[in-house]
Amino acid sequence: MDNVLDLFEERGFVEQVTDKDALRNQLGRPTTCYIGFDPTAKSLHVGSLVPIMSLAHMQRAGHRPIAVVGGGTTLVGDPSGKTEMRRLMSREEIDANAEGIKQQLSRFIDFGPGKALMVNNADWLVDLNYIEFLRDIGRHFSVNRMLSAESYRIRLETGLSFIEFNYMLLQAYDYWHLFKHHDCRLQMGGNDQWGNILAGADLIRRLEGEVVHALTFPLITASSGVKMGKTHQGAIWLDPELTSPYDYYQYWINQDDRDVERFLALFTFLPMEEVRKQGSAQGEAIREAKEVLAFEATALCHGRIEAEKARAAARQLFGAQGSGPEGSVPTFALDAREVEQGIPAFILFEKCALSKTRAEARRLIAQGGAYVNGERIENFDRVISAKDVKEGSLLLRAGKKRYLRVTVEG
Repeated sequence: MDNVLDLFEERGFVEQVTDKDALRNQLGRPTTCYIGFDPTAKSLHVGSLVPIMSLAHMQRAGHRPIAVVGGGTTLVGDPSGKTEMRRLMSREEIDANAEGIKQQLSRFIDFGPGKALMVNNADWLVDLNYIEFLRDIGRHFSVNRMLSAESYRIRLETGLSFIEFNYMLLQAYDYWHLFKHHDCRLQMGGNDQWGNILAGADLIRRLEGEVVHALTFPLITASSGVKMGKTHQGAIWLDPELTSPYDYYQYWINQDDRDVERFLALFTFLPMEEVRKQGSAQGEAIREAKEVLAFEATALCHGRIEAEKARAAARQLFGAQGSGPEGSVPTFALDAREVEQGIPAFILFEKCALSKTRAEARRLIAQGGAYVNGERIENFDRVISAKDVKEGSLLLRAGKKRYLRVTVEG
């Protein structure tokens, strides 16, 4: 497939585009594109994978991606998709977060000499003269048109601050800056960014008389209706210190059967022939398809060695063959004195965060969903003691899929 726009459409990346034929013509030759990532946390999460994968596909197709770390725009805060104003962050906090995001993006995109670029918009936004900015840039924006953008219209109901109102102008300025300095002719982003991206394209048309392009991605949700990257335990982060490779692997293998083909297309580089083959799996074979999804997604984010460790651990755990490879399964350290004294099972499960409360732990045990070393716990007050420790640890399980190795130390 020669044109990356056709690949995007086949794999499910396209929600809106300014002019499909014109963009296809543009992408018939090497093109510079960009996506912005606001460093509001020290790590990106799974919800950022669609834009990350799109940049990786662009690079593989011979185009030049630019990843813009929004060190400047984060000082203002993007109102898109939010019902209330974001917490204002310090420059130091933003810069520290930006450094972590750079490392994560480097796993997916080659930033070597002559390859992709990574820039921080603080470099050109922070020192702008406000009066000059209003005269040179602000005069091209219609307040009525800005208020018609979905991101602003929704916020008007709950309150939109003046500082947030400036966000569209700053993002449009980013596009113009990248056009001027890097000949960037395509901005991509989530569909909630459509109004902001169009504002940038319009600014370039007004200032430079040039036509540039916009493409947005669908906002991905699982078939269950849950937003991508969210679980009952919180966000699934790309940073291995926040979400272990094992937990990351488990997130993917636990996806709904209905999502396997769609997620293989979006979140792996497998050829579409293989994607369709795996997506058509039925019965027991769907478990193998999910394993392919989990392995490929984990290998992209954390490397093949960590993916292989996570897969081996999952196979052993689900096969009830004992604990997985050291370091692959989440662990919790317990003082040896507590184990020697004995600890009731419901207290242990609450202490290790396999249950949020002791009452929840009691219910889990009563329903037959709690295990120690593969054996079901029959009574909530069963005492777990040193005799249950195998090779210095306990293997706890809550429900069908949540495992935890408790190491006994001291």
